[in-house]
Amino acid sequence: MTLTRRTFGKSLAALTLATTLSGPALAEETIKIGVLHSLSGTMAISETILKDLILWQVDELNAKGGLLGKKIEPIVVDPASNWPLFAEKARDLIERQKVVAVFGCWTSVSRKSVLPVFEELNGLLFYPLEYEGEETSKNIFYGSSVPDNKAIPAVEYLMSKDGGSHTRFILEGTDYVYPRTSNKIIRAFLKSKGVADEDIRENYTPFGFSDWQTEVAAIRKFGSSGKKTAVISTVNGDANVPFYKELSNQGVKATDIPVIAFSVGEEELKGLDTSQLVGHLAAWSYFQSIDTSQNKDFIARWRAYKKDPKQVTNDPVESAYILFNLWAQAVKKSGSTEVAAVSKAIVGESVVSPGGNTVTMNANHHVTKPVLIGEVNARGQFDIVFRSAPIAPKPWSPHLPENANRQ
Repeated sequence: MTLTRRTFGKSLAALTLATTLSGPALAEETIKIGVLHSLSGTMAISETILKDLILWQVDELNAKGGLLGKKIEPIVVDPASNWPLFAEKARDLIERQKVVAVFGCWTSVSRKSVLPVFEELNGLLFYPLEYEGEETSKNIFYGSSVPDNKAIPAVEYLMSKDGGSHTRFILEGTDYVYPRTSNKIIRAFLKSKGVADEDIRENYTPFGFSDWQTEVAAIRKFGSSGKKTAVISTVNGDANVPFYKELSNQGVKATDIPVIAFSVGEEELKGLDTSQLVGHLAAWSYFQSIDTSQNKDFIARWRAYKKDPKQVTNDPVESAYILFNLWAQAVKKSGSTEVAAVSKAIVGESVVSPGGNTVTMNANHHVTKPVLIGEVNARGQFDIVFRSAPIAPKPWSPHLPENANRQ
């Protein structure tokens, strides 16, 4: 009986030790990251590809040994185009899943929803979309453009001789913070250039909007004044499909009223008959049609991973790629996944983008990028018609009086 008790005691102690070790030890075997993109709902048309991009980058990095001797473990969640759910999922990723960084969000309303969570819990969000600016956070790194290094140069192009010398503008957007704030900045810029209020039309529709007949008719009417008119579109998500179809149905051609889109790229064009949209425009810092050795290699590797020889790339894909690699470099440089260490190490780090640009993370957590303008062609791609030099980002727009002394 004594031997049995002694044996049992030793076994219990060994079991307790094993259990104690297995929890933290197993938890430390991988580096967990969160992937926070809508895989259902109105934004799935745009965001699903970004989830796939991160998983691809994880696979490539793990094939090289991972980071700090550990494999990367992606935790994928679907906030389902539901803005409050983004915040719930972000909290769960940080608090329960113990991720060291999150790659995600598309719309500004989703980013605004999660921002307080990341600041409260001191997490890191890597956000790959161009957005309206008017924000900085120590817990967010922004991988794309703001109005000052995208929207404003794009509008300047429309007003130039090469861009058609347009003097009348329709600001067409989805009804949320990114279009409304961007258009506030664009309107202020247009007025500074002498464009009268009566030559600016502003309209907003809900997410997922599909009944475009009346609005496209209004666009046609506004464009019939005799002045050269262009549409500046911040329409987001799957609403773009019926919007462009209705433009085609009503015969709105780029030669008459060109649309320049800030949220439509190669992925969104996949669902459209682009033969009817030839000449309409988009502004990004990357297009799949960029002819560089880096981009050809990027596309080939991406298509091999997707097992699809027709898989497209786009600007948000490139931005997500840049952010993931900047994060990985910062982890290697600092020898840590801790927020403070990574945040310090990433500033000044650079990545050569698929587009061939050296993209550097600035101290304001934004990156320096060029702006490119592409024309839709019948193949569902963009012919690049304008390319700027890399432009340093100004998150707080100088075109708004309230930002006069903000950096």
